[in-house]
Amino acid sequence: MKTLAIDTSNRPLSVAVVDGEQVLATTTITTQRKHAAYAMDEVARLVKLVNLTPADLERVVIAVGPGSYTGLRVAVTIGKVLATTLNIDLVTVSSLQTLALNVTTEHQLVVPLFDARNDIVFSGCYRIRKTGPRLVLPEKHIRITDWLDQLEALNEPITFVGEDVDHFLPQLRARLGHRVHTVMGMDNLPQTGQLGLYGERLTPVINIDQVVPNYLRLTQAEAEWQDKHPGKGSTNYVEQV
Repeated sequence: MKTLAIDTSNRPLSVAVVDGEQVLATTTITTQRKHAAYAMDEVARLVKLVNLTPADLERVVIAVGPGSYTGLRVAVTIGKVLATTLNIDLVTVSSLQTLALNVTTEHQLVVPLFDARNDIVFSGCYRIRKTGPRLVLPEKHIRITDWLDQLEALNEPITFVGEDVDHFLPQLRARLGHRVHTVMGMDNLPQTGQLGLYGERLTPVINIDQVVPNYLRLTQAEAEWQDKHPGKGSTNYVEQV
């Protein structure tokens, strides 16, 4: 199955084309340029590089969050447009789970994390299985000290993954000591080759129009909307408007 995979959740932009069990081509860019300005060009370049056309694609797999508000919208928009115009499958995967795919040691606990500023992180806890990472603790937007309380209670070695791990490493080691493990280099970046291979095994979304970024926290507009609509709960603001 010829599959395009895209992750624009954070600073890195990663794109890959896979087919069956083979990664045909992949690129990861870690510059500070705005993803919206060049993401589609990278998609087109990579598809052409492997001698395919957009019409040859059968599936698109996107990382849907959490992460940067603007970054998430880039991959989601590209994925929805391609899936709709080409009439192909769209598969969504958590951006945190995408990072967890970089660890392949079965049964290992893996905690990918993104810095959400002010000592708050986006994170989740996964256990690696043959079929992929499976959630042990739900993904959340949480203060790092509160998150460490939950991780400490697991009393197991944990592999932390992500570009932002170094920033929190002193706190991680102070609380968890020798149970803290990290990965090196590119394993801290999203690998869309792995995302594409994983996404080929997943069930595509039924209603492409309903796919929205998973911000894992309210945007300012959502918070203001809920203030004006008390009692509405956490109904998806994007669908409401």
